[in-house]
Amino acid sequence: MKPPIFVTIMSTVILGTMIVMTSSHWMLTWIGFEMNMLAIIPILMKKFNPRAMEASTKYFLTQATASMLLMMGIIINLQHSGQWTLSNNLNPTASTLMTIALAMKLGLAPFHFWVPEVTQGISLSSGMILLTWQKIAPLSVLYQISPTINPNLILPMAVLSVLIGGWGGLNQTQLRKILAYSSIAHMGWMAAILPYNPTMMMLNLIIYIIMTITTFMLFTYNHATTTLSLSQSWNKMPLITSLILTLMLSLGGLPPLSGFIPKWMIIQEFTKNEMIIMPTILAMTALLNLYFYMRLTYATTLTMFPLTNNMKMKWQFENMKKMTLLAPLTVISTMLLPLMPMISTLE
Repeated sequence: MKPPIFVTIMSTVILGTMIVMTSSHWMLTWIGFEMNMLAIIPILMKKFNPRAMEASTKYFLTQATASMLLMMGIIINLQHSGQWTLSNNLNPTASTLMTIALAMKLGLAPFHFWVPEVTQGISLSSGMILLTWQKIAPLSVLYQISPTINPNLILPMAVLSVLIGGWGGLNQTQLRKILAYSSIAHMGWMAAILPYNPTMMMLNLIIYIIMTITTFMLFTYNHATTTLSLSQSWNKMPLITSLILTLMLSLGGLPPLSGFIPKWMIIQEFTKNEMIIMPTILAMTALLNLYFYMRLTYATTLTMFPLTNNMKMKWQFENMKKMTLLAPLTVISTMLLPLMPMISTLE
């Protein structure tokens, strides 16, 4: 793709998301979603092959269906209230339709089927945009309509997402699919806390985006797309390998690392609302996620390649990919826990 075309398309993707985040008019919000969706398709097909084309088609069909449902909800709300404003209290039917549409856009269960397939069919850089930037617009709308969302609708979807996000990734060897299921599980955690504390959902989103971008950058730097290619990285880049180990454990939400912060705060918020069963289920299903992260760390760092000594060292070619922000992103992804008291005051 030529640079001017790429810049134009990326600008449209960013502009679409910005319009959704800043508009107070339902029609403008819908237009922002459409701009974003139509501009992301060429980015998904950047490295053109049949698999990327199939992934882009699946993405387009799912997002178009979600946009149709969203517009239907907007029209029902307009008929009942006579207003286009987002701040107005929504009609219950419109709220249900909008929640389902935004869940489809996010890839929440039971509308999660497109996420692993699309992520697997595209390149690592496109996958990074799909699993990070593309989550911002739907979550910003959910944040704005959170007072009128029905908890009886969103909570079962959240629990199912965390469960499927853990279960689906158990037998995967493709890193992109593993990150896609990880994304589904993280979206489940965000959806679970949404009716009770939307600000907490935004904190979870920020930490999730930082950790996912860092993971994709490390995989791109390593040219790794499968568990096998990751297991051979210890003799090429030992330092990068140890960073992947720490980052995987952070994504799993283990205590001394940054990924523990949102889980801790969400469980704390549920207990404040005198809900015990919900955080218990979420914490137990999160163990499934932790299992496949642990399996990746095992494959990356603890297995020795079964070759004779003089054959196992690979050529140390200089890596041409310059990852400018990798160092600060890695630090933020793993060492934010000491800032926990300050973060908790920002609620």
